[in-house]
Amino acid sequence: MELLDHLGAFWSDFIDPKKRLFLGYVALSVVIGFLWLMLARRAGLRGAAARIFDRRVLFSRSSRADVGVYAINRLITLMISPLLITQLAIATGLYTALHGQALLRPAAFAAAPEALVIGLFSAAMFVIDDLSKYLVHRWMHRIPFLWHIHKVHHSAETLTPLTVYRVHPLEGVLYALRGAAAQGATLALFFFLFGPALDLFTVLGVNVLVFAFHVAGSNLRHSHVDIHYWPWLERILISPAQHQLHHSTAEEHFDRNFGAALAVWDWAFGSLHLSERGRTLTFGVTEAELSSASDLRVLYWQPVRDSALALKRALRRRIRAAA
Repeated sequence: MELLDHLGAFWSDFIDPKKRLFLGYVALSVVIGFLWLMLARRAGLRGAAARIFDRRVLFSRSSRADVGVYAINRLITLMISPLLITQLAIATGLYTALHGQALLRPAAFAAAPEALVIGLFSAAMFVIDDLSKYLVHRWMHRIPFLWHIHKVHHSAETLTPLTVYRVHPLEGVLYALRGAAAQGATLALFFFLFGPALDLFTVLGVNVLVFAFHVAGSNLRHSHVDIHYWPWLERILISPAQHQLHHSTAEEHFDRNFGAALAVWDWAFGSLHLSERGRTLTFGVTEAELSSASDLRVLYWQPVRDSALALKRALRRRIRAAA
């Protein structure tokens, strides 16, 4: 029975509506891709199918490496997840700490209408979580030792929905801690201010805004279907084409469009780049960054070595500056 539980956990992301790779979301993304190609790009049904199910993309060496990374990371996650600090632990600690300050009063807004509380909490959880994703993603590009870990994700030379899982285990740990911190802090603050009326607007057990993001084609961000939005909307929401541009090897696209769902953070902090229609993009990193984009040994070991060297250089500079 325990073995069956572990096997179920291995494939759980495909059947869990809380996960982007939920098969229902993938199927909806395929439908959206067909509609986009047939209506906006004037491709016929056969042409759209050939584009979406392009074997050169889906069965490329890079895509096959995505499968390997996913499988290895799931095994690692099963082993280390019990050791990571949880959202509940952070929420409990912060909730206790809030009782020790005098600025805010416990349950100060407990009389607020329940629908208002649920709406505010749903929005706050989505926005704060999305902001934390933007900040960590930006740091992973700007801080050298973090970039060497994050470049595993950017080494993908073809993009498929599974590419979202093409991350080094150390990045997976960092993002798990990010999620626990952002969501735990939001939960503690709202529970402290609003009391036990706290709840989320949900669909299939998922925050309604997260559900809308996935239903609207979140999986197309890692795909070769370059759906663009209107320029005004791309300043609010990240389009699939904008995230594909983020993976581009063109120098003018470096360090642009860090946002997960919302583009407002990129707009506010100067990292926004609107999509470019009709441009063919190349994905991946240079051989100087990563000696192989499809060798699993390289994808797991070289980033650790490069990150350690970057940390060592940074420490030496600090020591020289302090001397």
